[in-house]
Amino acid sequence: MELVTPDIGLIIWQLIVFLIVLIILRAFVWKPILGALKTREFQIEDSLRAAEHAQEEMKQIKADNEYLLQEARIERDAILKEARDEATRIVEQAKSETSDITSKMIQEAREAIEVEKKAALTEVKNLVASLSLEIAEKVLREKLSDDKSQKALVDKFIKDVKVN
Repeated sequence: MELVTPDIGLIIWQLIVFLIVLIILRAFVWKPILGALKTREFQIEDSLRAAEHAQEEMKQIKADNEYLLQEARIERDAILKEARDEATRIVEQAKSETSDITSKMIQEAREAIEVEKKAALTEVKNLVASLSLEIAEKVLREKLSDDKSQKALVDKFIKDVKVN
């Protein structure tokens, strides 16, 4: 049983050695280990804070991107509307100009036709007058070839003329 029950001196020496090992461990091992653990804990906390900060920044960037995208869509819609309005205005202006040009061309054509018509009528009148004079001259020459016919015609004209 001596092997199982230690002597009091052995227990004291074991207690002293244990305390010395405990002091050595506390002085040389636990402080660096606890320092390393504290450093690691601070690094983990800093990493978590940095991750949360990065996550917040990402949310802000995403919100900014959404805002910019919405602004770009609004600007695109405004530009498209302006382009459609401008195209409509150009088409209307072209129609108006075409209508004005067409009306002007029609008016000029009518005026040209009127001028040509008057010229043709004048030419026809001149031709009719010329033909009438030629016919009258031939008729009168034929009728007035003798003196008796000439005197009868002069007497008729004198009777027709009324003197006031």
